[in-house]
Amino acid sequence: MAPPAARENRDFDVVVYGATGFTGRLVAEYLHERYGDTPEFRWAVAARKPGKLRSVMSEIGVDPGRVPQFQADSDSPSTLAELAGRARVMLTTVGPYAKYGSPLVEACVRSATDYVDLAGEVQWMRRMIDAYHENAAASGARIVHACGFDSIPSDLGVLFLQQQSLEHFGEPCKQVTLLVRAMRGGASGGTVASMLNAIEEARSDRAVARTMTDPYSLNPAGERQGPDGRDQYGVAFSDELGVWTAPFVMATINMRVVRRSNALMGHPWGRDFRYSEATIAGRGPAGWLKAASMTAGLGGFVAAASSDFLRRYLVQRLLPEPGEGPDREARENGFFNMILVGTTASGKELRARVKGNRDPGYGATSRMLAESAVCLAADDLEVPGGFWTPASALGQRLIERLQQNAGMSFELE
Repeated sequence: MAPPAARENRDFDVVVYGATGFTGRLVAEYLHERYGDTPEFRWAVAARKPGKLRSVMSEIGVDPGRVPQFQADSDSPSTLAELAGRARVMLTTVGPYAKYGSPLVEACVRSATDYVDLAGEVQWMRRMIDAYHENAAASGARIVHACGFDSIPSDLGVLFLQQQSLEHFGEPCKQVTLLVRAMRGGASGGTVASMLNAIEEARSDRAVARTMTDPYSLNPAGERQGPDGRDQYGVAFSDELGVWTAPFVMATINMRVVRRSNALMGHPWGRDFRYSEATIAGRGPAGWLKAASMTAGLGGFVAAASSDFLRRYLVQRLLPEPGEGPDREARENGFFNMILVGTTASGKELRARVKGNRDPGYGATSRMLAESAVCLAADDLEVPGGFWTPASALGQRLIERLQQNAGMSFELE
């Protein structure tokens, strides 16, 4: 489906909102290096502080005469509405989204403007879907959450594995497990802030806590049930690989996005499709000890974040603030390596790898987000307005873009 006529003559293909933040700056830098500032790709940047925006764009060599700069603020919805009306796609890195993201989603829905973000906040995504899905479907706005490390490697990794299973075996995998083999990269300040905010919301509102723990909370209304149970919270053994595993910190969002993809695409992998994620710790007693240590560390973080005192005086002082991040050398030396193991109904097994050659939280994430926006703006996607996932909206086209441009690979083992 081609973009609605109302979007065809917009001033900009993509507007990057939050370009002065650490990740926003990386997105702008990537767009500048990869796509330039030619008439074939028209883009702009926006942020709350115009002076800082000019300084940041000057540092990365972006010419304001070719890439316009705008002031916009979530506290001033009219500035967001004006920007959304001029863009084919709004790309936002301004989080936590539960605090600052809702006005831009509303503006894009009203303006029939496509939208991508880095949201990994289940409770907020559910609120946006419930509040605006019908209006987005009516206006033609395509809203795609979770276009960074959470949840593109998982969502597109499962899509790739299922495509290969159908091609090789003529049937989809009924069960898929993603296991993180190795990863190097620092924690994103924005991700930490979003996690802390989500924990705080869950503590004060039981409905939020139920949404965050429900394995099918992001599925469409009427389809929020299935065979998967609670997330992995402790040490577990993987029979497929013969290793001990620990919980994966991003699994809470990733698994719900993958299940939503299956539902949005009409359950091509079956209504009994099962999906899980974990982190590989190793084999034997040493592997168990490492898994136990990793589990304890994650549990300690959640416990500290759940205490007002510890959150204020310990967690927030030790972890990076939003806007902070690793230097270029650390980003370029980072990586991630994941394996997906799928099993079909007839018992056939297939394995795939998803790899990235940059720090997952920044270097890789900024490219994933940028390519998601370009994919929405430039590619002929057969998807109407509404709230989508990366796999259900961007699918194979985005896999190709990420392999060509973003240092990622999707391949069979």
